[in-house]
Amino acid sequence: MRTVPSIGAAAVLFLLLALAVAPSRPADASAAALPGGKATYVVSQGHLKAASKQNWVRLGSYRFSPNGTVTAALYLWWQRHPEARQRTGMTPDSGCTTKAGGSQSRPRTCEVLTAGGFTGAPDESRTGTYTVSGNVVSIRWKIAQTWTEQWYVRPSPDGRLARLDLKRSTLATHGYGYGSNATLGTRRAMSSVKAFPGSLRQDLTSWANGKLVASSNQPFGHAAFRTCATTTSCLTYLQPSSRGACQKSGGCPKYGGGTRSNVSSIQYYLTKISNSDRRDTLWHWCTCLAMERGEFCYTGNSHVKPLMQIIDDKGAFRGWVGAEASFSTGSRGADMMAVLRITDFR
Repeated sequence: MRTVPSIGAAAVLFLLLALAVAPSRPADASAAALPGGKATYVVSQGHLKAASKQNWVRLGSYRFSPNGTVTAALYLWWQRHPEARQRTGMTPDSGCTTKAGGSQSRPRTCEVLTAGGFTGAPDESRTGTYTVSGNVVSIRWKIAQTWTEQWYVRPSPDGRLARLDLKRSTLATHGYGYGSNATLGTRRAMSSVKAFPGSLRQDLTSWANGKLVASSNQPFGHAAFRTCATTTSCLTYLQPSSRGACQKSGGCPKYGGGTRSNVSSIQYYLTKISNSDRRDTLWHWCTCLAMERGEFCYTGNSHVKPLMQIIDDKGAFRGWVGAEASFSTGSRGADMMAVLRITDFR
C-alpha cells in the first residue's frame, strides 16, 4: 500500500501562516470571465457587401453569464424579406413641430415612422458559448449553421462602459457593441438625451445603390433638438439646409437645392419606442421630397433608423448603437441600409 508522506509540525505552521497573509479571493471571481467585466451589451451588426442585394442588419442585445453562456435577442432586417416602414403611434406636439409647412424652426407635425417590426418583440433569440482571451471575446452560436464571432473588448477610460469592435465573423461584415452592468430595462428619457453634456459623434457604414460608404466622426447635434412640450418621449430638429442632400439632382428637381425654390432642409424626429427597454428610433427626410409629391408628411423612401440606448454602469445615457433599414417602395437597389453608432466613446 502506498503511504502518504507526513508533514512536520514546522511545515504545518508555515502553511497556516501563509494562508493567514494570503490575499482573499474576490467573492465573485467568476465575474472576471465577463467581457470587459460587463454583462449586458447592445449590439448592431450587418452583412453589407456592395455587390449583394441580400444584405441584412441586426440590432438588439447580448447578455453574458459568468458560466460561459451568452444569449442574444435581435431584430433582423433583410433585403430578402423587405419590410415596410411602421407607424410608432408618436405624433410630436405643437411645442416641437408645426402644421405650417413653411416654418424654418420646427419640423412638420407628422407621426414618426420606424423600421418594420421594431415596435414589437425581437425577431430572433439564440444562445451560445463564449470565451475571453486577453482583449478578445469569442462567441459560438448554437444554431444549425456555423456562426462564430470575435470582438475586441475595449474598456472606457472611466471604467463604466466596455466597447466591442468586430474582429471577425463568419456571417457579419460590420458591427458595434457597448456593454455595462445596467439592466436592459434601464433607459433614459429624451430630456436626458438633450441634456447630455458630452460630444456625440457618429460612425457608420451604409449601403445604397450597390455602393458601400463609410463615414466617421460626424457630429450629432443633440443639443440642437427641440424638446416637445407634452412629452419627454420625443425630440425634433429642422436642419435649415444641407449641402450634399436634398438637391435638385437627388430627387428634388422642382424644389431642392439648386432650384429656384432652393429647399434643402431636413426634418428630424427622435423618439422612444419602449418604456421598458433601450429602444429609440430616428426618422428623417428631405422637405423637398414631400413637396415634390404634394405631401405634407413624406410617405416615400424616408430614412428609418432603429436605435438602442447605450447606458453605463451608473445608469447614464452615453449614446446609441443603431441600424438603418429603409427598404425602398420600388427596387432592392434603392434600399438604404447601415450599421452605426452615435456615442462619446468611440
